[in-house]
Amino acid sequence: MRFVFTPPAQASVPVVGHSERFPVHRIYCVGRNYAEHAKEMGFTGREAPFFFMKPADAVLCADDGAAVSMPYPSLTSNLHHEIELVVAIGKGGKNIPAAQAMEHIWGYAVGLDMTRRDLQNEMKKQGRPWCIGKAFEASAPISAITPAAQAGDVERADIWLQVNGQDRQRSNVSQLIWNIAETIEHLSHAWELQPGDLIMTGTPEGVGAVQTGDVLEGGISGLGALRVNITA
Repeated sequence: MRFVFTPPAQASVPVVGHSERFPVHRIYCVGRNYAEHAKEMGFTGREAPFFFMKPADAVLCADDGAAVSMPYPSLTSNLHHEIELVVAIGKGGKNIPAAQAMEHIWGYAVGLDMTRRDLQNEMKKQGRPWCIGKAFEASAPISAITPAAQAGDVERADIWLQVNGQDRQRSNVSQLIWNIAETIEHLSHAWELQPGDLIMTGTPEGVGAVQTGDVLEGGISGLGALRVNITA
């Protein structure tokens, strides 16, 4: 097959203990999926899950254990961190029942849904899509993916984020409003999931702004750590 110009390289993420990489198809994100985060954003209750997306090439990753640099994005003065469990899909499907959802998971990673909060809030006020606030370049830093068989009890894992060594976010994956299997079930009714899809499952309370020069360090029990340096 010939193209009118050379296509960009396939977006991919390293895998713990493997030389092969995980190719990224789509990035799905779940909004307000921890009760305390929903409250800090002005919402309460177990509302039906809703989703937004980031482009595959928004992933920003480094080899296992290494730090990665994220340039402070344009058009914002209020860049927020949101630490999240990332689910990597290895077997696609549509209308997947929750009871079978875990069979479709290849592995797990630690991710950050970086958000231009001022731009997102302005879009909310105008009733417009959030893309400019959520789907910009390098907006999805991610650790190396740990295969599911090596990840331990992810559904009860601690999740945390520190900025410059100080706690910002700390919770447990068991506090998800819609758990991993339920999220996959809901997603697969709206889209046919494909191998290579990543699902960012939501962030706990404590989201806040970061500045150029800040060092973000996050982790989930049983998975590799994620370290991000915010650069000019």
